[in-house]
Amino acid sequence: MRKGLFWLNDKQWAQIEPHLPTNQTGPARDDDRRIISGIIHMLQCGARWRDCPPDYGPYTTIYNRFNRWAKRGHWQAIFEALARCGKDGVTLSIDSTSIKAHRSASGGKGGKHEQAIGRSRGGRSTKIHALSDPDCKPCAFHLTPGQDADIAAGPALLKLAPPMSSLIGDKGYDGDGFRAEIVNRGAKPVIPNKSNRVTLHSFSKRAYKGRNVIERCFCRLKDFRRVATRYDKLAR
Repeated sequence: MRKGLFWLNDKQWAQIEPHLPTNQTGPARDDDRRIISGIIHMLQCGARWRDCPPDYGPYTTIYNRFNRWAKRGHWQAIFEALARCGKDGVTLSIDSTSIKAHRSASGGKGGKHEQAIGRSRGGRSTKIHALSDPDCKPCAFHLTPGQDADIAAGPALLKLAPPMSSLIGDKGYDGDGFRAEIVNRGAKPVIPNKSNRVTLHSFSKRAYKGRNVIERCFCRLKDFRRVATRYDKLAR
């Protein structure tokens, strides 16, 4: 194997392989491990698909697998299966991060809003809303246009959340309605009060110190250059 390329190791592959789709018709697929390693390499380096190293096979095969499995929801299913491997009932953290939308991300069907691209101070961008467990591993994602408020995407993200004991968020999530939704899910909100709030809510400052896990989760996520800068037209 050539140095500098990404290859799934035995432990990683053992976790992923059981969740690959098996009910597909047609000819047998090429080496799944090689192709998925190629896809991850391209997400990490941020290069054009046609610049995919030949060690992974034809670039058209790599891109077609990425695109077709996205259409069929296979990547989402694999992520959800792997995310469920963690423990339920833990403390989760919620936040968002903005990513720059490249010029090539224009032109998706349905318009910019449907494809989660908006215009904010920094120009055209997408906002990634996420939940992270205490190990900095993402549990759920939700995309919106870059100008959308964090709390506006909170309810949609909660619907994707696993069972939790408490939810840590910054002041951007301080709203009575959102707090009530967290409580209805059997969790405790750990959210500081806004400066203009009349009725103050108590929260654990000690527990709030754990919010850094979501920031570290985003740092790891943005190590993938095709995430740090959005090149894809479609939100999926």
